[in-house]
Formats: sequence, structure tokens, C-alpha cells
Amino acid sequence: MTAPLNGITILDLTHVLAGPFASVTLAGLGATVIKVERPLSGDDSRHMPPFSGDKSAYFAAVNHSKKSIALDLKADDDRKIFERLLPHADVLLESSRPGAMDRLGYGWDDLHAVFPKLIYGSVSGYGQTGPDAKRPVYDLVAQARGGLMSMTGASGQAPLPAGAAVADMTAGMVLVQGVLAALIARQKSGQGSRVDISLLDAQVAVLEQAIASTSATGDAPVSTGARHKSIAPCETFHTSDGLVVIAIGNDTLFEKLCVALNLPLSDDPRFATNAARVEHARLLKRLIEAITLDNTCAHWIAKLGAAGIPSSPVQTIDQVMRDPQVIARNMIVDVLDRNGRPAFKAAGNPIKMTGLNDTTVRQAAPDLDANRGEILRWLAEEG
Repeated sequence: MTAPLNGITILDLTHVLAGPFASVTLAGLGATVIKVERPLSGDDSRHMPPFSGDKSAYFAAVNHSKKSIALDLKADDDRKIFERLLPHADVLLESSRPGAMDRLGYGWDDLHAVFPKLIYGSVSGYGQTGPDAKRPVYDLVAQARGGLMSMTGASGQAPLPAGAAVADMTAGMVLVQGVLAALIARQKSGQGSRVDISLLDAQVAVLEQAIASTSATGDAPVSTGARHKSIAPCETFHTSDGLVVIAIGNDTLFEKLCVALNLPLSDDPRFATNAARVEHARLLKRLIEAITLDNTCAHWIAKLGAAGIPSSPVQTIDQVMRDPQVIARNMIVDVLDRNGRPAFKAAGNPIKMTGLNDTTVRQAAPDLDANRGEILRWLAEEG
């Protein structure tokens, strides 16, 4: 099988999460990723816990299957090596603060003039333009400024960030989309493109119906805990031994839920339509929990599943890693060490497609500068 990005070479100058998540996704699609890191310290995430021995699980999770070379782009000898790499690159990814690559002489305008086919992907906190373009940002800052935190957490309590770095991760996903679109555009025009991604933009883009709702009503959404703001019932419910999520998106499913719970509410005007159920969501939750509290989570998952009702236990991450559906889809994979032994677990590739070998093993995350000799030999052979 030939992976879709086989033959595509990416120079990855990004660090920590958004950019490395994008490049590891592209590596999973078959691209060769050369990670260009700072000498001595390398990517900051190499030093982030937890560790196995002296290796960071955080770093391994988003940098496996790449090659590493350490280059100081302010040092003449290392600049010469970097400039030998550039003609062989299809894509360059960078996550410096806007203006930093220009000061090095490797900004978009500089490189596009010499390498017109090169695709140049930038991911930063606020993007390359706008009044705050040069301000520093971390994921938590983007979640706060992008509005997600204002809608997350228990009703009436202090806002909370999401449990995962969703601003970084969504920015990485959007960067992948931009790079793939640029590769297609290059096939048509022969020219590379600048792809400009910001954590804040990506966060705003995934606000679901919040912007439309605020525009229509004039009221900004607030935290409602696990309850969906536009669908009911769609939230967590207590059972005798834990929480179960029940998600009812239409009237037909609500009728099925009433039958499964022996709860005669489908003809009650307070619950006859989704809009009415949203209006009376707190009462509806109490009525449902009066029944679900009488039995176990497993009991209700089995009964609701048999009735075709979308539902799930609220799983911890260790439970997710043992979930038969997750395992069947190869979504938990082994990351090897340099001796070929399993060292870490990581998320698998969510892109399943014809021609893409979906294995349960990923090659080791590289030691800092581990592939210098290999890369220099390749450059000598390529000329």
C-alpha cells in the first residue's frame, strides 16, 4: 500500500503541541517529517512529565515517527545545513511568534521568492495579522479569550477549561487541513501557499451554535454543566453506581426513551417537542433520574442500547484505553523505543482510508539530533 502523503517531505520547526500534533498527523498519512530543534534543549515538551526513564510521554505522543536534527538557525554552519534541506522540502511548518522567522531570513516572503513551490504553514496564538498578533498565547489563554471557558463547568460556578488542550489540538487539526488544501492547490498552480493558523481562530471556529445563538437572542451562553444547550434530554444522569450520558436528538428517540424507562411523558406538552424539553430540562432531568437511580449504570446502558438510544457511561481514560470499540479501531497504539520495544501508549490515527496502513505500532520518538548523520548522508546523496 502507498500512503497518500508518501514522498512528501516536511520540515517541522514547531514545538510543544499544536504544530507537532499537525506534523505527527501528516506523518501518519505517509509524509517524512524532519523535526528541526534547538540544540541542547530541543522541543520544550521533551522536558514535560510524565517520564519513563528520561523520556517524556508527552513528547513521544506527538513526535513519534519523525526524524530529529538540532540546528541553531543563527549559526552559520547550521544555517547552511538548513538551507540544503529547503530545496527538498514540500512543506515547512513553524510556530514562532510572528516576525521571528523573518528576522532569521526564513519568513514566507524570503522563502517563497527562492522556493515558489514550498508550502509554508504557520501556527501561532493570534495569527500573523491583527493588533495582538505578536502577543504570547498558551492553550488556556486561547480557551479563555475564545469564549469556551465561559460555557464550561458547573452551572453558576467558576468557568473551567476543557479537560484536554482543545485550542492547541483544534489549531493542529486546522493546520493539517490547510496543508492538505495547499498541496492540492499546488498540483493545479505549481505554486506553494502560506497557511496562517491561530489558536484563537480555531477556538472561535468550533464554538458550535454559540455565535449564532448569541446573534439571534442577544444573550451569550453560560455554563450549564453537562447539559446540552439546544437539545434535551442530552446530559449526564445518575444511576445507582455512576453516571450515564443519554442524548436524545429528536421526538422519535424521546418516545423510545419513555418506553425504555416506562416514563409516560411523550404526550405531556411540557416535553412534546425538543424546544419544550429544553425549556423544562431541569424538571425532565429529575423525572428521569427518579428512575435511573434505581439501577446500575451497566443495566441502563444495556437497556438503552437495546432500544437504540444514544448513551454511554462516563468513562475514565484508563477505561477508554480498554474500550473494545476503541481497540478495534486501532486508536490505542504502542510507541516503540529506539530498541524496538513498546515504551509508551498513544492515540492512534483517526483517519481511516484505503491505502493507509492502520497499524497498532508507531516508530520511536527521536532523541534530540538523533538523525543528523542520516539526514546529512541523504543530503549528500540528493545533491
